[in-house]
Amino acid sequence: MVAELGAAGARWDADEAVTALYSEHYRSLVRLSALLLRDSMQAEEVVQDAFVAMHGAWRRIQDQDKALAYLRQTVVNRSRSVLRRRVVADKYAPTPGPDMPSAEHGALSRLESDRVMAALRKLPERQREALVLRYYGDLSEADIAAAMKVSKGAVKSHTHRGMAALRAMLEAEQTS
Repeated sequence: MVAELGAAGARWDADEAVTALYSEHYRSLVRLSALLLRDSMQAEEVVQDAFVAMHGAWRRIQDQDKALAYLRQTVVNRSRSVLRRRVVADKYAPTPGPDMPSAEHGALSRLESDRVMAALRKLPERQREALVLRYYGDLSEADIAAAMKVSKGAVKSHTHRGMAALRAMLEAEQTS
């Protein structure tokens, strides 16, 4: 019974001492941690954890007059630990993927593509072939001429006329 009373008395002393330290030094310790961490919310957590640790270790603190120094050192050490975790987290943070176009962009591109394909189907066969081989097949004029069995001049003519007709159809469709 005496041991239990002594333990309860020590607990009460720890409660009183930590409460007194908390009310007197909490704000200055939070400022210290916030300066180290550059994050006031995380600084508050660090200081609160330091007070909890001090309360648990109160019996082991040999010189209770140095409790404030112990508390400051605990706050500094815990702040350093937070900074180390940040460095590791930043080092191993997943790299974001490349920027992807939005769904709206994809839908609009698809509509535009459908409009171009519909207009392309309305072109005369030779103009359509020249444009498809040039812009979808990415062939040179010489390769197009060989594929279509025409001269390079004819390829230029078909491509130019096809682009003009395609532009006119798309502009007319856009204004209506």
